Amino acid sequence: MLSFRHFAAGLAAAAFLFAGLTVHAADEYLTKGGRIVFLGDSITQGGVSPGGYVTLVKETLANTHKDLGIEVIGAGISGNKVPDLERRLEKDVIDKKPSVVIIYIGINDVWHWQSGKGTTKEDFEAGLGRIIDKIEKAGGKVILCTASVIGEKTDGSNSQDKMLAEYCEISRKVASDKKVKLLDLNAAFHAYLKKNNPDNKESGILTGDRVHLNAAGNKFVANQMLTALGAVAAEKESGEKSGSTEGKVLKHVVLFKFKEGTSKEKIAEITKAFAELPKKVDGIVGFEYGTDNSPEKLSDGFNHIWIITFKDEKSRDGYLPHAAHQEFVALLKPHLEKPLVVDFWAPAK
Repeated sequence: MLSFRHFAAGLAAAAFLFAGLTVHAADEYLTKGGRIVFLGDSITQGGVSPGGYVTLVKETLANTHKDLGIEVIGAGISGNKVPDLERRLEKDVIDKKPSVVIIYIGINDVWHWQSGKGTTKEDFEAGLGRIIDKIEKAGGKVILCTASVIGEKTDGSNSQDKMLAEYCEISRKVASDKKVKLLDLNAAFHAYLKKNNPDNKESGILTGDRVHLNAAGNKFVANQMLTALGAVAAEKESGEKSGSTEGKVLKHVVLFKFKEGTSKEKIAEITKAFAELPKKVDGIVGFEYGTDNSPEKLSDGFNHIWIITFKDEKSRDGYLPHAAHQEFVALLKPHLEKPLVVDFWAPAK
């Protein structure tokens, strides 16, 4: 059926993992009179400049959700690490009474180890957890981002690739443990660079200096943020050239690892409910399901696989918050240990 050695490798590079498979409708984050705070380091500090990602998000929401009157605030300070965010959280975030806080941090926690001043993994994980707890206690929702990149080479030869990957995995774990939404910028950057950096350049694709965003990088991050918020992106920056999706369909690949002890009957009920969604949601043009039978035994427990084919991105984006999908998620969630999800374009047959 599926060769998991190759399939899982592709998923690892490009997958966006849903923390607890919470499906977020736009109105969960984009509320009338809402206040969105972007909390981070110099990347976020620069993001409030003209053309910066925070500014692009602000301008897009002002156009696409003008009736909501959403306020967008940048709270980035150059050189900040997780302990710095925690120290200034009350003044720069909590006191502003945010409805949503997007935490984009981790670069300096790793980068500063070059001078022996990085953040230990233990402090990084614990600090992120406390920050999230305080924001939620104050009534704000959290979207946690993994760190982007320290160098744009695609062959794993950036000097701090290994350590950055370890810290990004901690961010993923914290998002899962705290049941907040994860925006996996690190995976998104790597997927984009794999397509758009054929010469294996150290910088110049999405960054100007290996870390800080150039114009393309700011557009890319803005669109990632807008997608996470459930808004319409200002400008598609998917790595596909204009018109390149013509004659293609969008494949939505979902793998589930069920909790130990989940009965065959319950899995059959969930599978049947999933199969009913194409009848309830417009834009689904194909639906496939199977269980792993690979002799390689590399599925890591992700033994149930669905491939949903959408005619376009608009159909996919309408499916995620659809009431029928939300109802299915409510059925699934108590029995799910972990999901894995990735989308890709494929030729239409």
